[in-house]
This record gives sequence, C-alpha cells and structure tokens, in this order.
Amino acid sequence: MIQAVENKCSLQGLDPGNIDFQVFFNDHTANDFNTLFASFPSDRRYYAAAAPGSFHGRLFPRASISLAHSSYALQWLSRVPEGVCDRKSAAWNEGRIHYTGSSGDVARAYGDQFEKDMGVFMKARADEIVEGGLMVLIMPGIPDGVCHSELLFGILFNLLGSSLMDLASEGIIDKAEIDEFNLPIYAPSVGEMTKLIEKNGCFSIERIELTNPRSKVDEPIDVHRLIMHLRAGMEAVFTKHFGDAVVDKMFDKALAKCGEISEFLKSSYPESTQLFVVLKRK
Repeated sequence: MIQAVENKCSLQGLDPGNIDFQVFFNDHTANDFNTLFASFPSDRRYYAAAAPGSFHGRLFPRASISLAHSSYALQWLSRVPEGVCDRKSAAWNEGRIHYTGSSGDVARAYGDQFEKDMGVFMKARADEIVEGGLMVLIMPGIPDGVCHSELLFGILFNLLGSSLMDLASEGIIDKAEIDEFNLPIYAPSVGEMTKLIEKNGCFSIERIELTNPRSKVDEPIDVHRLIMHLRAGMEAVFTKHFGDAVVDKMFDKALAKCGEISEFLKSSYPESTQLFVVLKRK
C-alpha cells in the first residue's frame, strides 16, 4: 500500500521522500501489541501505533484516516445472535454450533445480527475516513444462491459440532453445553454486502467481487491442515466455554473424520469464497 502511494506521487511529480506514513493497528484490548511491535522490520518506512478496541465502534478521530484495511475480521459478529441459544425461540439452534445446515430462522438471526453490526461498522468508518479516502475489506463470502453448508468454514464448523455431539453421546459433556454455544461468525454474499453499503450511503463501490483464496495454491485441499489452522485461530473461543480437556478431544475427533469430508470438498466446494471490497468515501 505504501509503495502504491509512493508510485502515484512520483507520477504526479511529487517527491515520495517527503511523505510520512502513520499506520495504526487495531485489535482487541487483551491482545499483546508489544509482540506485534517487536516483529516489525527495522527498515520499515512508516510510524506505527496501536488502537485497541472493537472495530464495531469508533476508533479514530473524525476524518483522520486516508486508507482503512480489514482482513478476515468482519465475519466476527459483535455478539451471538439473539434467540439461537434460547430453547423458547424459533431460532433455537439445538445441537449445532453455527447456522450452516440449520433452519431458516437460525440463518435469518445470524443475517440480522450481521446487518446490525455492519451498520455500526460502516457509520464508524464513514466518520473516520477522509473524503476520497479508501476502505479495502477482505472476508469470507458466499456466492449468491449457494447453500451456506457448502462454505468451507461452514463445513468445518459442522465437523466440529458433530464431534462435540459425539462427545455428548459418550457422556463426556452435557448436550446442554452445546446448545448454549454458537460461533458468532457470518459470511455474506455479494448481494447482501452491496445492499448494506448502499444503505449506509457514505461510500461508492469501486470494486466488489468473490475471489478464490487458494488461487495461487497448486496443492489439493488438505483437510487435516485446515483443521489445525482453524484450531490455531479459534481454540480459545471453544476453550472458554468447554474447557481444555473437551476441546482436545473435539479436535481429535474432528481429525479422525477428515476422510468423511475430503471428497465432498474436492467435488462440491465453490472456489470463489473470499469477498473482496474496495470502497471510496464520498
């Protein structure tokens, strides 16, 4: 991104050497930003600072950001959708940990929560980004008309959910613990995102499309590797609810089931599942 700005300045006859870049990194307040700062290259061409807090609200002063970039964060909802853990609700997601493969009421509850969160996110970024500034978003997405259960992380979440149900049938955990847990993650379609951006009204869509996240990977899908990658990024979410011992058993069960979904992924998994969005502040 810095190189692109410097190239544009050069084309306009400006000296890139006279430009200072300030980069702000954002994540939860509990994250160790010192570890991030220690990993920076010594020859970096930017000043760095951290802005801890939720991206679902304001993080920066008004009209202070020229370019905002979010990579694989917006799929996280601000909360578990209302009703999915309530046995009295039509959206009760009994025996499952995600909306993939669930009833329409459950999927709508997730979609409604995503719409609320995106409304808050878009408003906050509209306040922070300067006129003409850009926002680049990358997140999981789904082709219009494709069933959510065919989405890669949906397939993996169903695998983890079925592994937990196996543990419940073996008496290792209580099924009620599963009914009380849902992953607050949602993947929108291009159509959904377009409507939400237009509803906000502060950005023009420069580009929006689904891309293939594995376009430069020649190897076939390795389910075992995918599960271990998922564990690295999400183990803490499961551990907080179920505990270390149960989570270890859950992933062991999931790894043992790799063969059950490998062929399905090869034959049915849609390639374009990464949503790429470029917006300009009006």
